[in-house]
Amino acid sequence: MKIFLLGFMGAGKSYWGKQLAEHLELPFYDLDDVIVEAEEMSISDIFATKGEDYFRARESFWLRELSEGENFLISCGGGVPCFQDNMDVMNERGTTIWLNPELPVIVDRLKRKKSKRPLIADLPDDEILAFVEKKLAERQPFYQQAQITIAETDTVTLETFTKRLNDNA
Repeated sequence: MKIFLLGFMGAGKSYWGKQLAEHLELPFYDLDDVIVEAEEMSISDIFATKGEDYFRARESFWLRELSEGENFLISCGGGVPCFQDNMDVMNERGTTIWLNPELPVIVDRLKRKKSKRPLIADLPDDEILAFVEKKLAERQPFYQQAQITIAETDTVTLETFTKRLNDNA
């Protein structure tokens, strides 16, 4: 089984990825963590010193590298589906699941942990909603290509994921 979790930052990809991978007994990879380890610097530092284009190239490289495996669950960064042909690669190599919580849930989560998010770290809290709306509008056409969509991830259970995976099989 090859599963890719995607969605906007704050959607719950890392949280649910760990839970679901353990439940399904799959190796788990958080793509951001893989990049941080390989580059030996934080995502924020990569953006600051090497730029977003470099970071996006590393995402694509590691996505392809990890998805050569037999079984896995990869939690992808929010922008992964939107660059190069990453969405096509994920759909060809496995099952894509879009975690799509309601906008207020995303905004609340981002406000609480914005210092760890380079794209919003310097934004005042009252500008986060407008940023999220704009970025979501740009990214939604890519996210909508996922084979499975799970909305309102704040109320989802592991059984929801396994049922949707079985329905998609």
